[in-house]
Amino acid sequence: MEETQHFFVTGMHCAACATRIEKVVSKIEGVIDIHVNLATEKGRVTFHRKRTNLQEVFDKIRNIGFDVKAIEQLSTEGNPYKEIQKLQRRFFLSALLTMPLAWAMFDHFTWAPFIKAPDFLTQPLLQLILTIPIQFVIGFPFYERAWKAVKSGHANMDVLVVLSTSAAFFYSHYLTFTTLQSSMPTPVLYFETSAFIITFILLGKLLEAKTKLKTTEALKKLYQLQTKTATLYENGRELATPVNRLALGDILIIKPGEKIPIDGEILMGSTMIDESLLTGESIPIEKTIGHSVYAGTINQHGLLRVKVTKKDNETTLSQIIQIVEEAQGSKAPIQQTADKITAVFVPIVILTAMATFLGWYLFLQPDQLGAALEKTIAVLIIACPCALGLATPTSVMVGSGRAAQMGILFKEGKYLEVLGKCRTIILDKTGTLTKGKPHVTDIQIDSWQKEEVLRLIGAVEQGFHHPIAKAIVNHIQSTLPSVPTAEQVQIIPGHGVEAIVLGKKVVIANPAYQLHSLSPKNKQQVNKWESEGKTVMIAWVDARFAGIIAVADEIRSSSVAAISRLKQMGLEPILLTGDNRYTGMAVAKQVGIKKLQTGVSPMDKATIIKNLQKKREKIIMVGDGMNDAPALAIADIGIAIGTGSDIAIESGDVTIIKGDLRRLVDAIQISKKTMTNIKQNFLWAFLYNIVMIPFAMFGLLAPWLASAAMAFSSVSVVLNALRLKRIKFHS
Repeated sequence: MEETQHFFVTGMHCAACATRIEKVVSKIEGVIDIHVNLATEKGRVTFHRKRTNLQEVFDKIRNIGFDVKAIEQLSTEGNPYKEIQKLQRRFFLSALLTMPLAWAMFDHFTWAPFIKAPDFLTQPLLQLILTIPIQFVIGFPFYERAWKAVKSGHANMDVLVVLSTSAAFFYSHYLTFTTLQSSMPTPVLYFETSAFIITFILLGKLLEAKTKLKTTEALKKLYQLQTKTATLYENGRELATPVNRLALGDILIIKPGEKIPIDGEILMGSTMIDESLLTGESIPIEKTIGHSVYAGTINQHGLLRVKVTKKDNETTLSQIIQIVEEAQGSKAPIQQTADKITAVFVPIVILTAMATFLGWYLFLQPDQLGAALEKTIAVLIIACPCALGLATPTSVMVGSGRAAQMGILFKEGKYLEVLGKCRTIILDKTGTLTKGKPHVTDIQIDSWQKEEVLRLIGAVEQGFHHPIAKAIVNHIQSTLPSVPTAEQVQIIPGHGVEAIVLGKKVVIANPAYQLHSLSPKNKQQVNKWESEGKTVMIAWVDARFAGIIAVADEIRSSSVAAISRLKQMGLEPILLTGDNRYTGMAVAKQVGIKKLQTGVSPMDKATIIKNLQKKREKIIMVGDGMNDAPALAIADIGIAIGTGSDIAIESGDVTIIKGDLRRLVDAIQISKKTMTNIKQNFLWAFLYNIVMIPFAMFGLLAPWLASAAMAFSSVSVVLNALRLKRIKFHS
């Protein structure tokens, strides 16, 4: 049996770290899949329970130098602020000890004659004393992680840092004691190089940690929607009860201004519910008896009595949080390229550094060990692949988080990449382009009292749950105070229904039942309404024609604008519907779709998509997540339109929580902008290394500047990803 577990992992400092964990764990027998996200410091492992276990996975991760712990439930568990505080303490102490070394260093610069350092600051012994705690106390975690990496046969950023700072420190240490023993003039020392590198790396990590916190703001807002307590109504008393102790069927009291603590159904009261933070819809929604309410939404006005219908970990909000977590923790396909590069990047950097050292020491500045070391150290530091490793996960985190704020849920990061590449979009009609709730549009009553005929029709239809029957009954009940009871109700197969009402035989059927009996005028009316895509039902009372009722599924107000924008973005919309030709054509014409197929079954839709895919087309399928499940599954991207129900969320790769098709366009826009952002990050990371490594090799970049530039590179990638939070959408 397969099992999936989530975990926190600490101690990662570059893409090579995450890649190494994945590589080591994937070799364990029984492990099916492993993903580690550098940006969120979270991982997900899927394994066969009978062949391995979570403890074995954790032991492997700890053996290669990382701390790991399980996450029992996806949550904001862990305290990133605590880690930031630790980094702050280490950085400030390191900076404090580095300042005297920096002062002494600037004293040697001819371009800064105004900076004068006291003579004691230039003393080798004092510089050694100041550098020791930076190198071996503050910098000890670098040594610890580097040793574990080398011991497991890998090299990472910590190895580069240890090699570069140790070379600078121990060479300067050697010169210091050689000078003290021989009374030689004070040589050029590199203590400040070691101190600067560690200080700047800590500064970069501190800035990176602080900016990464901003990438998870959308997720934090979702967590903040959760409430821990609810008011339980039991035996006439109100009891404050933890949400996780509520059972199905419990009755809750929701007061005005309170958050809905758990999904439920209103038993008493009416109100306006603010669902904006959950769905992105700014307009409050009217709710009354029988309506569903969702955890995290806000009761604005009325006092409600609500029956619990979901457990706390099964609510719509919990599902949304889990999906966003999964998306932010998964990898886009483009990340695989980065992983392959970073897997060999550090060894290449070490070889490049060795070549630089030999080139300077043997040819460019023969026997000048200090100069050769300086250039080598700069190469080791400037080439750290941190920016490359952060390029994809930070953009995926911010992009999927921004989408979640708009009520758009991406199940995995890969769908963010694929969605923007699709050029053909298949749309279902009912519940997607239309509201999925038919209503009466036209009534024509001939030579009868209209109210009398409606009462008879309402009596016959009120016992049926068919959408057409419901639409007719809802309309009649809204205009008449009451309807009589029907007797001897019988189905007319393929046509309609008949019954006895108040001693009269009433038949309600489609036009095909007795079309020949209609007058030319009524036939013309039937044809007109059917050509408009309406479903037509005809009523006969005691075998006499009584009237015509037309029912239609109303087009969503957002459909026309959404289809127009999709076409402007270069996508080709195709309508596939199981409805008849007239209805399909009428809806397609209203929303602006030229290509359509009518009378298709759910499996027909899947077959049509497969045929299009054979032509190497990438297909988006948009449906309501129920009867469209086969098509949603077979498409390159399945987008479920729904109200956040279990079926809708499970069916698609992307879920639009509310039925606003404009959010579909927004999802494509987010996908494209996220991919552009990732490519910008990659371009910056690659250009940075391509340009800066030669500068370091040729001695044009001092080691302390290299460490500052490396820190700036990582932070700039995260800052660029944060720009996705400001994506603007059309209304």
